[in-house]
Amino acid sequence: MVGTSPTAGTGGGAAAALSLVARWPVAHVSAAVLARGRDGSVVTTTAGDPHHRYRLASIAKPITAWAALVAVEEGTIALDTPVGQPGSTLEHLLAHAGGYAFDGREPIAAPGVRRIYSNTGIELAAEAIAGSTGMPFGTYLHDAVLAPLGMASTELLGSPAHAVWSTVEDLCRFAAEVLDPTLISAATAARATSVAFGGLAGIVPGIGRFDPCPWGLGFEIRGDKSPHWSGRRNSPATFGHFGGAGTLFWVDRGLGDPSLACIALTDRSFDEWPAEALRSWSELSDAVVHAHAPGAVG
Repeated sequence: MVGTSPTAGTGGGAAAALSLVARWPVAHVSAAVLARGRDGSVVTTTAGDPHHRYRLASIAKPITAWAALVAVEEGTIALDTPVGQPGSTLEHLLAHAGGYAFDGREPIAAPGVRRIYSNTGIELAAEAIAGSTGMPFGTYLHDAVLAPLGMASTELLGSPAHAVWSTVEDLCRFAAEVLDPTLISAATAARATSVAFGGLAGIVPGIGRFDPCPWGLGFEIRGDKSPHWSGRRNSPATFGHFGGAGTLFWVDRGLGDPSLACIALTDRSFDEWPAEALRSWSELSDAVVHAHAPGAVG
């Protein structure tokens, strides 16, 4: 059974939207909505157990990218640092434009010509961060992002592209950081959540092929993609990621006030319920947007 635990100041809209996750055909689900108002305050509403740990799958990518951006601002590496095949940079890899396949160290295209979704690219980026900082990437991730944000239940247990485990409580801390950055500058955060290498066609795994297929640095950008795993009411400015473990995380700053973030974590692989997952995620996202920005029309 899913129960809501709103913080002080929350209305019933977010709680009602989150109650939808109780219908999902999963063993465990935890979810949250963060609403950041014009005054900068963030109101958080949760459903399910906020302390239950889940594998985030590809939601690991934005967290890994955030650590990379901390390293960039520290000056230990630059976005234009060559990483990977000739012509590829750290920025190419974080934006899935490095020319690497989903998995595999042999490039399959030149950098910057196609949006090829790649775990390998993110892993190469993390290796470059480890080399530039002189410490294992997991240690750097902890010191640069997890510890400062108080994400004590979050842990890297393998590939930085898909093997982070965390809780809704911790991901709320990360979402609050994305909404109002403290570890990197606002300009760097804006660059991460804006289109990098615009105009590239590509595939969003499990969703379809798009031309163009906009992506930022670690964050997928919705743009004009249709269908999409977020809701029909979400604005084109929505960015975030979904994970093959049945997880989703998005931020929408294109709705006026407030800016919204939505998180839903499950323990059922996306491949086991793809059509139902996409319907459920879209329904949840539309309900969240409608509760806070009822004028938004998909």
